[in-house]
Amino acid sequence: MAQRSRGRSEPERPRPRPKPPVGAVLPVVAVAGRPNVGKSTLFNKLTGRRQALVADTPGVTRDRKEGTALLRGRWVRVIDTAGLEESAPETLAGRMRASSESAVAGADLVLFVVDARAGITPADAHFADWLRRQGRPVLLVANKAEGRAGADAAMDAYSLGLGSPVAISAEHGEGIADLMGEITDRLPPEPEAVEPEEAEVLAPVPDATDDETPAPDDRPPGPLRLAIVGRPNAGKSTLLNRLLGEERMITGPEPGLTRDSIAVQLSDAEGPIELVDTAGLRRKARIEAPLEKMSVSASIEALKMAEVAVLVIDATEGVHEQDLQIARLIEREGRGCILVLNKWDAVEDRSVTRQAVADRLETSLAQMKGIPVVTISAMTGAGVERLLPAVRKLLAVWNRRVATGALNRWFEAALERHAPPLVDGRRLKLRYMTQVKARPPTFLVFGTRAEQMPEDYRRYLVNGLRESFDLPGVPIRLQCRGTRNPYADD
Repeated sequence: MAQRSRGRSEPERPRPRPKPPVGAVLPVVAVAGRPNVGKSTLFNKLTGRRQALVADTPGVTRDRKEGTALLRGRWVRVIDTAGLEESAPETLAGRMRASSESAVAGADLVLFVVDARAGITPADAHFADWLRRQGRPVLLVANKAEGRAGADAAMDAYSLGLGSPVAISAEHGEGIADLMGEITDRLPPEPEAVEPEEAEVLAPVPDATDDETPAPDDRPPGPLRLAIVGRPNAGKSTLLNRLLGEERMITGPEPGLTRDSIAVQLSDAEGPIELVDTAGLRRKARIEAPLEKMSVSASIEALKMAEVAVLVIDATEGVHEQDLQIARLIEREGRGCILVLNKWDAVEDRSVTRQAVADRLETSLAQMKGIPVVTISAMTGAGVERLLPAVRKLLAVWNRRVATGALNRWFEAALERHAPPLVDGRRLKLRYMTQVKARPPTFLVFGTRAEQMPEDYRRYLVNGLRESFDLPGVPIRLQCRGTRNPYADD
């Protein structure tokens, strides 16, 4: 009789998260309210993901954050907004309120969130009156209404004159199902279905074995994922606003305004782009506050999900060591990188600055040799039109495949120019090379004891690949696999 296996069963693979139809126009639901009433917690609960930063600190959310949610079988776009506060327009709170007002103006439904435990405050009443004047449908949500006492406290929200409040606890998930039903009931009716056009049939990707023609890139369908990274106050949010042509992100002289990673959509001549603005990355030793640690984690996660990273540097300050650390992080994650020298209009001696940057990159960032450099002024818009074409060009390099025949002809010539070194008194016997993947370009070398290849010979091969096959500015991975000698044990 066969014995039952006592080993642990393999864990089930997580099911892929459903996505809305590509190109669909989704109804917009904006989550609004004064600070610290739980808007971001509710946003995360509706979208089913921890997208927005949540902390026990008022005013964590500054920029609008968007996500999609499937509510009762209907896809919607949910917008988390900054807390509504009465402040002068030129202050940070005033700029945050202007951003929230813009989200409310474009919403099909506004969720006005109040704190049931704190009761109805004069600020709640003030903004309830303001919402009534906007002419948008409003659904009143009484959050933090846990248990019977919380439900009784939620009834105070009737005094706002916005109809019956929906009592929920976003943190504990209470009442969320009822809220989803209320949201879908109040949205405009869905448009009539249109017969889809005949789908385009894509030809299978051939193997890159032809001597002359490399296989096309294996980039999956979807928007180009582009992350904007850099130190605080380098002009990342200003650049995003300039690319969008609108004041989407809150900007100002204060460093560290952006706290979360904010994704927005735009398009260029070649297709859609998902553009992510991230929080500034400071030196690790200076990061102490828990909220900043969360911001940095969100920035790194956005970088991991990107295909190309735009590293924004303040040209008036030059390339700092922290800028190089960020570039090395981009290289370790295997992403394409474009260096943007912002505030170029404020640079006095441009030729000297450009040469200083080139020298610093040559000596401190040799693993990203040939990295594209674009000089711009995000404030005035000068040079910004060159950025997206440079991104598209770098993306093509990042996706490039080299034909196996051409690759091995180059490999043979490289071995003749510089023979493999001796390791433990025996010379490495490298036989052939193949490209195993793109994104970034990854090559595999086969040979006897190839896995013992010294680092300097690896760099020799990587630099040769970069120069011979035009692979500037992208990480190149070189893997080695040894072949077993059948007589080694005799």
